[in-house]
Amino acid sequence: MDADGRTGAERRVWAALPTGTRAALAGLPGADLRTALLAVAGDRAAAARPADVVRRWREDRFVRPADVDPRALSRVEGRLWELLPADVAGVELSPVAPLGTCAAVAPVSQHRIVSTMRGTEVVSDPTNALAVEAAVRRQHADEVHLAAAHRVLRAQDFGPGASAHFRLFTLVSTARDTGSGRTEARLLVRHLAFWHAALADLGPTAAPRLRLTVLDPVLGERLADTVRPALSADGVPLHDEPERQRGRGYYRGAALRLTLHGDALEVGDGGFTDWTARLTGDAKERCLISCLATERLTGAADG
Repeated sequence: MDADGRTGAERRVWAALPTGTRAALAGLPGADLRTALLAVAGDRAAAARPADVVRRWREDRFVRPADVDPRALSRVEGRLWELLPADVAGVELSPVAPLGTCAAVAPVSQHRIVSTMRGTEVVSDPTNALAVEAAVRRQHADEVHLAAAHRVLRAQDFGPGASAHFRLFTLVSTARDTGSGRTEARLLVRHLAFWHAALADLGPTAAPRLRLTVLDPVLGERLADTVRPALSADGVPLHDEPERQRGRGYYRGAALRLTLHGDALEVGDGGFTDWTARLTGDAKERCLISCLATERLTGAADG
């Protein structure tokens, strides 16, 4: 990648086109750009033959089916919905979100996201989309709790044998700050209690653990006097993970992980973000996101 953030492939493509092509395309109105791109896509699709489709089906990691039994997966996700508190609204997300949904609120490169020709992007993280929906609903509610089960598609290569798409069961909660970390503590207890109940129900023999990393001293105080006592009263063990480095800068205040077999298999992740604060233009907004990789949990439960 050069000083302008362009990859070698980008430089090669633009160098092969007439000078000024990129600027001309970038300067087109959105509707005109979509028209041009759709025309090119139409030409390429018209040239495709059945053998080409079969070859792409075999070779393209974006389109290969997931390696999971959908009946087992459906049972796991069905049980998660059953365990979900009644005041959490379920959301059936669209397969696509507005272009820039991830990049606008999270430090994620658009190169990791599958963009479309119609000004949208394939959902790569349901928590981003749920945060947008939560921000909209906060206009008419004191606090919002949403959940979604969704198959995501990510452009980055996860290595041999890894699928580019997988399902996540996600939670997003947002509410206004009441000071001294009290709102964050309440949201954290809610999410951790749910994930404990879910893992205890669906993977009891897999030694599930809830791991928490505190990133803010004030929330550290609430962990001691509010979060841990509330969880202990319900029999929810919490394992501190102060050495965690991944996610610092992405999460604020606190980050959590869900693991099985000690620390051998990570099945979930989450933490506080500033997404709804940025989406609503209100710095007092607090947002906690968390997710569970249901295919991983299904495989662990089956095993």
